[in-house]
Amino acid sequence: MNLPDANSENAIVTNIKQNVKNNLPFILFIVLLFSFRSSVADWYHVPSGSMEPTIMVGDRVVVDKSAYTLELPFTDVVVAQTGGIKRGDIVIIDSNAANTRLIKRVIAIAGDKVELKNNVLFINGEKAALNPTGGQLYSETILGQHRTIALNPIPSFANSFDVVTVPKAHVLALGDNRNNSVDSRYYGFFPVEEVQGKATSIAFSLDTHNKYLPRKDRVFVALQ
Repeated sequence: MNLPDANSENAIVTNIKQNVKNNLPFILFIVLLFSFRSSVADWYHVPSGSMEPTIMVGDRVVVDKSAYTLELPFTDVVVAQTGGIKRGDIVIIDSNAANTRLIKRVIAIAGDKVELKNNVLFINGEKAALNPTGGQLYSETILGQHRTIALNPIPSFANSFDVVTVPKAHVLALGDNRNNSVDSRYYGFFPVEEVQGKATSIAFSLDTHNKYLPRKDRVFVALQ
């Protein structure tokens, strides 16, 4: 068996060092890029229709990962609190209960009393105003929040629940496609520590029903 001599090993080490030195700017760029995506901002592909009509299947959603906390890159270590989760925020949740990553809308925060009666929301005693806008779409207004939701006619046991109070350091989150969303009605309240960031806009969208062609009307669209 032939063993490499010391000269060969030194040549290999020298070659590696030279390659690193020659490509140092590119290496630093890659490290900074992934650090930025880890701690500050990222985008996510949306595979399901649970947030329709706000977010469509095929959307690439931009997420502000520093909206609520600032973490050390590549860790879950929080170094600073940067903001509070608000009602109406669309958030990314790395859910232990669901064992997957979810995108949902925060309906209620700690201390809120919430009830759902035949798809009509009640928060802290205020009843949501629901106005049909065409087809299965409705305008929902409550506590100063306005959004468009979908209420398809499919019967669902999840269209109602009794009054609940959101516990400390948790949120109640639902999908805008109310009768076609697996959310807090199935998994319970989500801990705020599982919220990974706030979805702010749609970068671009690919139409999965039309040969994945870009949707021209869904480029850099702000989310509400």
